Amino acid sequence: MINAVSKVAVLGSGTMGSGIAGLLAGAGMSVVLLDIVPPVLDDEDKKRGLTETSFAFRNKYVQAGLDRILHPKSGQLYVREHGERIRIGNFTDNMDMISDCDWIIESVKEQIDIKKDIMKQIAKHRKPGSIISTNTSGISMKSIVEDESAEFRSHFLGTHFFNPPIFMRLFEVIPTEYTLPEVVQKVEELGRDTLGKGVVYANDTPNFIANRIGVYSSCEAIRLMLKYGFNIPLTDQLTGPVIGRPASAVFRTTDMVGLDILIGVAANVVNNIDDPEEKALFAIPEFVLEMAENGALGDKTRGGFYKRMPDKSILFWNYEKKQYEPLERIVPDVVKSALDSDNKYAAIINGDDKENQFAWELIKRTLLYSAARIPEITSDYMMIDKALVWGYNWEKGPFEIWDAIGVESAVERMKAEGETIPAWVLERLAEGKTSFYYKTAEVSPYITLNRNITPVIKENSEAALLDLDDGVLCLEFRAKGNALGMGVIEILNIALDELKNGWNGMVIGNKGKIFSAGADLNYILSNIDAKDWNKIESEVSAFQMTFDALKYAAKPVVAAPFGMTLGGGAEIALHSLALTPAIGTYIGLVEVGVGLLPGSGGCKEMLARAVERASGTSRAELLPVVKAVWRLIATAAVSSNAFDAISKGFMKRETRVIMNPDAILDKAKAKVLELSKAGFMPLTPKRLPLLGDYGHAAIRIELEAMRGGGFVSEHDALIADKIAYVLTGGSVLANTIADESYILELEREAFLSLCGEEKTRQRIEHMLKTGKPLRN
Repeated sequence: MINAVSKVAVLGSGTMGSGIAGLLAGAGMSVVLLDIVPPVLDDEDKKRGLTETSFAFRNKYVQAGLDRILHPKSGQLYVREHGERIRIGNFTDNMDMISDCDWIIESVKEQIDIKKDIMKQIAKHRKPGSIISTNTSGISMKSIVEDESAEFRSHFLGTHFFNPPIFMRLFEVIPTEYTLPEVVQKVEELGRDTLGKGVVYANDTPNFIANRIGVYSSCEAIRLMLKYGFNIPLTDQLTGPVIGRPASAVFRTTDMVGLDILIGVAANVVNNIDDPEEKALFAIPEFVLEMAENGALGDKTRGGFYKRMPDKSILFWNYEKKQYEPLERIVPDVVKSALDSDNKYAAIINGDDKENQFAWELIKRTLLYSAARIPEITSDYMMIDKALVWGYNWEKGPFEIWDAIGVESAVERMKAEGETIPAWVLERLAEGKTSFYYKTAEVSPYITLNRNITPVIKENSEAALLDLDDGVLCLEFRAKGNALGMGVIEILNIALDELKNGWNGMVIGNKGKIFSAGADLNYILSNIDAKDWNKIESEVSAFQMTFDALKYAAKPVVAAPFGMTLGGGAEIALHSLALTPAIGTYIGLVEVGVGLLPGSGGCKEMLARAVERASGTSRAELLPVVKAVWRLIATAAVSSNAFDAISKGFMKRETRVIMNPDAILDKAKAKVLELSKAGFMPLTPKRLPLLGDYGHAAIRIELEAMRGGGFVSEHDALIADKIAYVLTGGSVLANTIADESYILELEREAFLSLCGEEKTRQRIEHMLKTGKPLRN
């Protein structure tokens, strides 16, 4: 039996080791981080008066790793306080620090002798039953532990994190023939539930799954570019969103990762396989090798396939002329038409243009190579799809793409072109399995909101009210961007009425890419253009009344935010009784960006939370927390993750962050049932102490300083002043006590007045056209 894992050792404090340590600390674990003692004192050590026995010298490398974790701009911690869970030491003096660790992760240099030596040290100090794993991607698992005891080998496996570990979801687990099933199961649970990763099982083969397929596809794209005579920008146009891959495509992605990394990962396959034909598939073209030799490694050297100049213009590498040239952002017509079609995958591979032929060859070869790697790298093709989606941010994995273009027709086309189709694919077709996935047979351990399964109580084009069973309702957003319009208000009001009729409670959430981008700006702009101020006021009132009813609902309401939770989406979360947020929740009241302020109770709720966090209700006690809220709203601050959202006050201190994003609806439902069984009673409205003219004047002093320093535009200052007016309670004396409805009235008046500003109209229009805020 494998015990609970609460303390982990990470051996190696380099880029990957420190990243893993930061992730583990953020997940609530106690972490021991160790590294080697420097070989000699350098001149800087001597200047500092250090000796070979000095703690600062002996732990210099690991301290550098910890400093990297703690650096505010490193992004290796969810919040800085999590770094307090990390303790440091070195391999020579402090290996005893691993003796009470439940999991020991080796992340040292990719050399077999170094790894085998560290395993011997681990064996001397680990407690029996502890899990040992290696983060290697280039060395055989079996060879690393072949000299260790049977008990050691049975608790050992590979755990391959993707860099940076805190952001990348893929977690490849590589058991050996010796690994106990319960060890594998425990590591899967840790990866999925504690660390929030997407777990993929891989065989012990070079580069495992994601890097094996992903790097192959990158190499193939570069070869095809040379074959068709395309340049780098055009190739990126054809290897980005049009085939379901990130906008950074092949070359921009390689710049971010580093040309040396691409070359190294490809070489790892070449050096560890025997098939000469497959070796050739990972051969890096000469011009790429030359760039690397000349130090053009990408972003880390401020120049690779692309180069950003001091004037912010961008150049690209002309590999034929061997020089940089100005980049012109031109989207080919075939790409535009494919992106506008109902099925971009089918559209881009069908056509007579060279671009169509390039896309077909790249997709065809990627599909065939992926299929040919089964069962070598994994016995389950779904693992390949998950690895590419989670590790390379593809929209669809190879076999999902095959379904999108049509398996039967694609295979016939491949045969006509003389390609060899892997036997297992042909066997599936012979059995009548013409797809790799069947939506009607979707099976998941989590709530999926599958429209073929989940009963619908009421729906419209913007939202649906669903039955999650066990007396729990679910409000699902369905508009583009999960925007909030009057259709959402209609369904939400129906839901709130339903809650009075025997239900246990309600979940608010969805399975889209984001929770909600906020209010329907198109609708707001159309009313502004029509100068229908009465309609705007009426609908703002409707939002306020509905969200207020949500806060005081008859049964518990739990929202499950994730991804972008902005503007009105944030206000939904603020008015819900409790939250089960995914770690990757980016929540903020961003209305300033479109020339407005939160008008559906966002200001009121943030003020109420400020009052709760204040040490008292005097002017001196309230002013700092109200100012902090004002800054958040006036600067359109957005949390960097759910822990940061708690720190900023968008979420309550007791909120439990959910690391596994797939489980947030399940956790929300469980929370509803827990609250219901505990005898939930609806909240009762509270009155709020106000700072009045005193607080408004104090905030204005700070605002004037911001304006004088050029940190805000005139329109920003106008909006910020109105936000201050609302948060301080308007023209009243300090210590005035008011109902929440009074703050809502101030909110509504300020929102309506800003709708009448031409610069607000310009901001809304610009956001709708570009997706970016306008500072005017």
